[in-house]
Amino acid sequence: MLELICTEGGVRLDKYIEIDGFSRSRIQKLIDDGCVLVNGEVAKARDKVKDGDVIEIDVPEAEPLDAQPENIPLDIVYEDDQLLVINKPQGMVVHPGAGNHSGTLVNALLYHCGESLSGIGGVARPGIVHRIDKETSGLLLVAKTDLAHNSLSEQIKEKTAAREYICLTDGNMTILKGKIDAPIGRHPAIRTKMAVTAKNSKNAVTHFEVKEQLNGASLVECKLETGRTHQIRVHLAYIGFPLLGDNVYGAKTNSYGLTGQALHAYRIGFNHPVTGERMEFTAEPPQYFTELIQKLK
Repeated sequence: MLELICTEGGVRLDKYIEIDGFSRSRIQKLIDDGCVLVNGEVAKARDKVKDGDVIEIDVPEAEPLDAQPENIPLDIVYEDDQLLVINKPQGMVVHPGAGNHSGTLVNALLYHCGESLSGIGGVARPGIVHRIDKETSGLLLVAKTDLAHNSLSEQIKEKTAAREYICLTDGNMTILKGKIDAPIGRHPAIRTKMAVTAKNSKNAVTHFEVKEQLNGASLVECKLETGRTHQIRVHLAYIGFPLLGDNVYGAKTNSYGLTGQALHAYRIGFNHPVTGERMEFTAEPPQYFTELIQKLK
């Protein structure tokens, strides 16, 4: 049972609930199936929550998994009987989906962990607490138990987990430190993209600091206060500084031979689900990233 305390009243229940690794349709199905209670009562997807409401989510046992184990090397930064911290390479998809039935992080985890993965993520996403894009490299959490999954998901939602990224922007940012507070939702015209929009969106906050000015680019540190899809990419493009290599939110071509956005999840911090110990891990950016910095100096 996952319990949330509402801190953002006035939002529809199906829009308010966010569990990393769950699609919007999966959350709506949980509500429709009576698996979500608000203050002890069965609720409807369209019901609006109020500040202080207690939301209880009973996640059913995961269905049998279709994805197959694959012997794919993993860069494991930390592992115990509750969780793993993985340094995902650029180019690896996190979980199976349309056009990506093999070669994903989930396929690799199934081989490494066997059945020791939490089932809360659903059939295609065992153990997946949160995601990073295919072309984003860096650290992410994997839960081996439902207890760990519930705890880590709650820490992300309550902003007690820390997620920090470094990236390279196209252009020299003129404001060296600040906060981008702009809601993100599905792009109104291009459904494969996200956008800053007031319609059907959720609040999104990114803190940024320029660490170094380069030749036509900035090396920027970003800290997530929320975790919306493509958040850093959308927010930096919104203020006029898309990421180098991001052909979705920035230039369609680049002169650096990049195959995706220059974005790396370099630090993650959380409280251990069982011991409560504060844990923090860092991962240096991949070779292409550091070589690009040198080229830009």
